[in-house]
Amino acid sequence: MTVIILTACPPGLRGHLTQWLIEISAGVYVGHISTRVRNRLWMRVVDMAGPGRALMVFQVRGEQRLSFVAHDHHWVPVDVDGVVLMRRPAEPTKNPALPSGWSKASKRRRFGRRGRPA
Repeated sequence: MTVIILTACPPGLRGHLTQWLIEISAGVYVGHISTRVRNRLWMRVVDMAGPGRALMVFQVRGEQRLSFVAHDHHWVPVDVDGVVLMRRPAEPTKNPALPSGWSKASKRRRFGRRGRPA
């Protein structure tokens, strides 16, 4: 079984995929195709994707019994000891840079309540 997921791809590509696979949801295509057809179909997806993203999951021999291929996708497949996992990029921290200088608590500790150095 092969699953292809498209995001923001041109309608022509979507129409081409419906010749070989069944569209079960918007941009999600599923079907049983041979390895030869799957490889040629993926080359076509990469050529026609334009600014869009594509992800393909297909059946292979092995312990996990499936594999992933991604095109212009944020998540990338990574092989870890024979098991293919999808690595999600770390989100940048949203905290602003810490202000420079002494904190109010450290000033109180250093200078005491009267404002003079202890």
